[in-house]
Formats: sequence, C-alpha cells, structure tokens
Amino acid sequence: MFYFKIAQIILAFLLIIVILLQSRGSGLGSAFGGSNTVFLTKRGLEKKLYNATIILSILFFAVSLAVIIF
Repeated sequence: MFYFKIAQIILAFLLIIVILLQSRGSGLGSAFGGSNTVFLTKRGLEKKLYNATIILSILFFAVSLAVIIF
C-alpha cells in the first residue's frame, strides 16, 4: 500500500516533467491562435517524449486504481 503511494508521487512528478518538456507551441500568444504553423510528424526526441507521456499516464492511472482498490 505504501509503495503504491510512493510510486504514484514519483509518476506524477515524472509526468509533469515530461509534459512541460513538450513545449512546441508555448507562449500565451499561441493559446489564442497566434501561431500559424502546421506540425505533421513527430521525430527524434519529440516522439520519445510523446511516447513517454503515454506510457507514464497509463502507469499513473494503473497505480491510482491500485491505491483505490487496496
């Protein structure tokens, strides 16, 4: 039980870091349509960060369910 909560905290921090590293269209101007660029494919580090985000979010969800069940 205690290990699930520690794992949940660690996964939460990792997920926050990975999401913040994906700063493709960052800035307040892009939130309101200031950026007019089209991104078609993910390559290199961007693709690895994208895949890491998916994996970490699935793990975080699974650990959260485990905390609730146990």
